[in-house]
Amino acid sequence: MAPAWSAARAKVQLKLAIQRTKMLQEKMEAMQKTARKEISALIERGKTETARVKTEGLINTDIHIELIELMELYSETLLARFALLDIGGTSPDPSLVEPISAIIHAAPRTELRELHVLRELLMTRYGRDLSIDAMDNNGNVVSSRVMSKLKVETPSKELVDAYISEICKTYNVHFTSPYLSDSEPLVSPAEAEPPALDDGEKAADKGAAGTAKMPAAITVAPEREKPPTEQSALNSLEARFAALKR
Repeated sequence: MAPAWSAARAKVQLKLAIQRTKMLQEKMEAMQKTARKEISALIERGKTETARVKTEGLINTDIHIELIELMELYSETLLARFALLDIGGTSPDPSLVEPISAIIHAAPRTELRELHVLRELLMTRYGRDLSIDAMDNNGNVVSSRVMSKLKVETPSKELVDAYISEICKTYNVHFTSPYLSDSEPLVSPAEAEPPALDDGEKAADKGAAGTAKMPAAITVAPEREKPPTEQSALNSLEARFAALKR
C-alpha cells in the first residue's frame, strides 16, 4: 500500500535520498578504481579478451553512477523548491515536472530504498495520471539524459578499447588496438578534458616531478556510420570517457 502524502515525511525522505545517493556513488567509485587496476593487470598478462569483457562492465557501471548522480540532482532540486512541492493541488509547478517524472520513472532501476519510498510519496501526491505519464514517459516528460542512462546496450569495440588504452596509460602498461588510430579524435578538443586522477592513480602514472602525465588524445579508426540511437549512446559514453576521473 502506497504511503499517504506527508510534507514532513517527504522532506525527510528527500534528505535521506540525497545522503544515500552520495554514499552509493562513493562506494561504486571505489570499486571502479579497483576494477581499473585489475584491467591493467589483465592486459599486462596478455589476457586482452578478459580485460575487454571486464571493461564492458566498467562502462556500464559508469553509466549507472551517472544515473545515481542525476537522482541526487533531482532530489536536491525538489528539496530546494520544497515550498512549491507542498502547495495544494494535483498538478505540479512546471519547474517540478522534470525532477518528479525522472524519479518516478527511474527510481525502480536503482538499488536505493530511499528513492523507492520517495517515488511512492510523489505518486501519492500527484495522482494516477501524472504517475502513468512518468512511468510510460508519455509526452517525453522524462529527461533524455535519464532515458539515455537506462538503455541496455553493449558498448562499441572502439569505446571499450579506448577505455582500456586510457587505463593502461595511467598504469604504464603497453596496449595496442586494431580499433584505435591517430587519424580522428575520439572527442572534439572543446569537449575533451584531461583525466583528473586521484592521488593513488597519479602515483601509478610516472609523470615528471610526481605529476600525473596527461595522455595524448585517444583516437578511433573510422567505421560504418552508426544509426542515430547508437551514435547518441556512443557520444554519451565518450563524454564519460573523456572525463574519466574516478
